[in-house]
Amino acid sequence: MLIIIHWKKFPKLRIRYMIDRKEIKEIVEGYYAYADKIKIGTIASHSGLDICDGAVEEEFRTLGVCQAGREKTYNEYFRSQRDSHGKLKRGIIDETTVFKKYNEILLPENQKKLVEENVLFVPNRSFTSYCNIDEIEENFRVPLVGSRNLLRSEERNRLHSYYWILEKAGLPFPEKIESPKDINELVMVKLPHAVKTQERGFFTASNYEEYLDKSETLLKQGVIKLEALEKARIERYIIGPVFNLDFFYSPIEPEMSNLELLGVDWRFETSLDGHVRLPAPQQISLVKHQLTPEYTVCGHNSATLRESLLEKVFEMGEKYVMATQEHYAPGIIGPFCLQTCVDKDLNFYIYDVAPRVGGGTNVHMSVGHAYGNSLWRRSMSTGRRLAFEIRRALEFEKLEMIVT
Repeated sequence: MLIIIHWKKFPKLRIRYMIDRKEIKEIVEGYYAYADKIKIGTIASHSGLDICDGAVEEEFRTLGVCQAGREKTYNEYFRSQRDSHGKLKRGIIDETTVFKKYNEILLPENQKKLVEENVLFVPNRSFTSYCNIDEIEENFRVPLVGSRNLLRSEERNRLHSYYWILEKAGLPFPEKIESPKDINELVMVKLPHAVKTQERGFFTASNYEEYLDKSETLLKQGVIKLEALEKARIERYIIGPVFNLDFFYSPIEPEMSNLELLGVDWRFETSLDGHVRLPAPQQISLVKHQLTPEYTVCGHNSATLRESLLEKVFEMGEKYVMATQEHYAPGIIGPFCLQTCVDKDLNFYIYDVAPRVGGGTNVHMSVGHAYGNSLWRRSMSTGRRLAFEIRRALEFEKLEMIVT
């Protein structure tokens, strides 16, 4: 049994028990007898459409786990329609399960039903945001396609966060500023939004006085909370474009590279994108409550990179994979995203890591990623690449190698 030790804010030790991978392997071995009935399930939010679109492309049935009040996108507008032979005619969501809250998926009776229906569950950010991470690690006995033990690394305030992995891997990330009083150039202050709990309360500052002024304004507006501000990560701001690098790592690839770059995306953020569309004099003249932009992600777009940068990109991906294999065995499985900025000298800095399906992959569903399409000679989105990996794992009888 894998035992992981981590520290809380105070020097009190807690031992966490991760579900033994052998237990998940035993469960998933029972799926082989019902291979034609396997369903791909996910939380119906944050890349849920991409996951389900890719699944039906590879002829799997899909299950969306919805929260009441947010289910119509999935059980009405993208609901699937099949003919009498089961051939898909329209839509991508075959079934939905609606709970009052997403975290009801953790209840033993709901887990049991998922296993009985041969569901392979794909974790996304909503899964780890709305469901207790301890419960996911210790008690969620449904096969996860991906790396269960890496999901916690997304939390910035954890001892072994993704910054720890990046440091172990020798990968570049923005320099951390230990105290607001040490701010002497433009920085990004990273903390959660007070009201939009899954969003950002980020702000920038160039000196301590600006930090105090902006933080005071945001506190009064209710955008951030004092306790979150005290735990915020401050790091040097990298001036340059943002690229989310959507990778895939296959532990079952028999001949070619195990690492694939499927595509690149970038974000639309409110109210930041509205600010940058204003002329400079108008930005300066904004009233105080309009002056500091927010960084709430509301959409994505697709991008490509100049070819001379691709080797750097693959090198970063390889280093991340190797670090996860060394420190979080068996390491990353399936999709992951390195979120980067590129400076004026074409150096990459990783400012965030998603050890699962990235947040921007919906932009590629159906049409695929630029690089994934070229590599596989067909439309290859992240969702389809996931489903294709499951299909190959079934054919190779290696399903246990892609689940945790």
